[in-house]
Amino acid sequence: YSPKGFTIYLMVGLQGTGKTTTCGKLARWLVKNGKKPMLCACDIYRPAAIDQLEVVGKSVDVPVFTMRESRDPSKIAKAAIREAEKKGLNVLIVDTAGRLQIDEELMEELKTLKKEIRPHEILLVVDALTGQDAVNAAEGFNEALGIDGIIMTKMDGDSRGGAALSTKKVTGRPVKFVGMGEKMDELDEFHPERMAGRILGMGDMMSLIEKAQEDYDEEQASRLEEKIKKNKFTLEDFLDQMGQIRNMGGIAKMLDMLPGVSNNKNMNIEQSEKDFTSFEAIMQSMTKEERDNPTLLNASRRKRIAAGSGQTVQKINQLIKRYEESRKMMKQLNNPKGAARMNKMFKGF
Repeated sequence: YSPKGFTIYLMVGLQGTGKTTTCGKLARWLVKNGKKPMLCACDIYRPAAIDQLEVVGKSVDVPVFTMRESRDPSKIAKAAIREAEKKGLNVLIVDTAGRLQIDEELMEELKTLKKEIRPHEILLVVDALTGQDAVNAAEGFNEALGIDGIIMTKMDGDSRGGAALSTKKVTGRPVKFVGMGEKMDELDEFHPERMAGRILGMGDMMSLIEKAQEDYDEEQASRLEEKIKKNKFTLEDFLDQMGQIRNMGGIAKMLDMLPGVSNNKNMNIEQSEKDFTSFEAIMQSMTKEERDNPTLLNASRRKRIAAGSGQTVQKINQLIKRYEESRKMMKQLNNPKGAARMNKMFKGF
């Protein structure tokens, strides 16, 4: 974006690539980086396109400019620029119409829009799942319009890295962002060396560290540390830790970033995710007293919790076993001798 003054992003792409959702994700990313964006609805053809952008804008708490009565994208975008500047905002993200395929009418409309509003960057949104079609779209848009960068959606899978590399090769333009999931915060800056590491099973430790720094609740961590010191690690704390992992994108995404793990086909990650969901349901069916003092969980209480959570008594027993293992490890880490033994075990890793 422009370091000073007002920045305009023109978002282009074919239908079905997730362009409108990506507008919202980009807006959220810009807000996190100190910018004040506005979204602009210039897709005047697709039914409910304006409504969709308004929903997206609301979900990321970013204003959306619309002119439902107008059929002129350039007129809408110019009015949006004036409105955004009047409100003291400094970025405009223009969502444009797409087509099922590149055609002359689409390109003429985009060329006119480019000429009228002079965007700082034209960002092409392509779907990694479409493979060669994504590459062809990138080449076509670049030749007709001249793009500045690419945003690759549906990149939550290592095998899709090839599409990113191919679009870069045919256009000479960088892949700037990748969509790594459906949530509005799942838009990441693209780092080719990190993607290569994940494809080769070398992991992506930098992304994992950045994710942890961004999402981990330091105040909550401090409270947990104090509880561990006092040997008061409860099921409630165990649930909180599960929540932290969920906030960081889930166990599957975390493991995917670890060296040597992403290509390990023997790890039942899907089962681990299901266990997390089951444990959450079980603990929500407990009383606070039971979560604070699991020794109260006799046979009759476990049957009641199983009925209330829709889980089995065996699954409750599994949860208690996991909790006891975690509590034992926490206690060991709190013991100077135990911590020394753990350090010795992991020396050289």
